[in-house]
Amino acid sequence: MDMQPHLIAVDLDGTLLTDDKEISLRNHKAIRKIRDLGHKVVISTGRPYRASKSYYEELMLDSPIVNFNGAFVHHPISRTSFKAKHTPLDNKLAKIIIETCEAFHVTNIMVEIMDEYYLRYRNKGFSDAFTLGQSPVDYGNLYTLLTEDPTSILIHPDEKNHASLKSLLKSAHAEVIEQRSWGAPWHVIEIVKSGVNKAVGLKKIADYYNIPQERVIAFGDEDNDLEMLEYARYGVAMKNAIDDLKSVANEQTLTNEEDGVAHYLEEHFNLKS
Repeated sequence: MDMQPHLIAVDLDGTLLTDDKEISLRNHKAIRKIRDLGHKVVISTGRPYRASKSYYEELMLDSPIVNFNGAFVHHPISRTSFKAKHTPLDNKLAKIIIETCEAFHVTNIMVEIMDEYYLRYRNKGFSDAFTLGQSPVDYGNLYTLLTEDPTSILIHPDEKNHASLKSLLKSAHAEVIEQRSWGAPWHVIEIVKSGVNKAVGLKKIADYYNIPQERVIAFGDEDNDLEMLEYARYGVAMKNAIDDLKSVANEQTLTNEEDGVAHYLEEHFNLKS
């Protein structure tokens, strides 16, 4: 086994985390062992940093992190050695999208700018799950509140309008936005700038560590992991992953409830011995 440093990228929800949003002891131990061997572990998530910081700290990482599916790639500890990259949406475009959402009477809209956010409605729908006790900068009419270019827009449509809103946004803005759907329980549509994905963020980090593509391992379960698994030499789909992801992955592991990440790492790096 080639023991030169590998870069291991883990998605959080549905991948590293159990359904209760925790890191199991076995996953924790495997990641610690991997890092002791000199490999680099990176979190790559659709979440903002404030919603991934606790896991970053729990794993005692000292690596850059991919947030907002690659729209914000930064180093939480060493800001000088790693140049952060922020790729926001154009403000004018964001406002057009917000207007469309208003016409569809969506349950809620959350506009993220780096690590601050604005909400259309207070305490409606998904907002609690992603705010983590941090209050919005403001809430109300996002059209007037939004003065900067936003990192991402999260839309929580009415269940019956989900598909039609998605297809309308796609037909109107396909060239300029990337659109992702989140799995249960929220059915959230996430919008970032076109060309932004986890693979772009991961490649920046791989270059920073001088780790070639053939020593990159990535784990995921949803459609926002597609490019990242295609990019990695070892693209590992969780057993609970969507079929589209399984079809681009070249490896598969157990579910997020069965310590799938640890299971794969133990085998791949022969940690058991």
